[in-house]
Amino acid sequence: MTCSAKACTRTAEFALLWNNPRIHTPERRKVWLACPDHRTHLHEYLQIRSLLRDDVPVAEIPEGAG
Repeated sequence: MTCSAKACTRTAEFALLWNNPRIHTPERRKVWLACPDHRTHLHEYLQIRSLLRDDVPVAEIPEGAG
């Protein structure tokens, strides 16, 4: 799996689980993948917008997230 940051081709190690309450049901989890270099940037982007729900290793992405 590749990092979701624009133009990044590194392997993702983290999954940022997010949800936009204006368009998603409360239990829905969308996933952005992050390499170590982009984890902080993507995490802060989602957190500032109150969209971040969880930050987990790729191996722990919940079933049904996506």
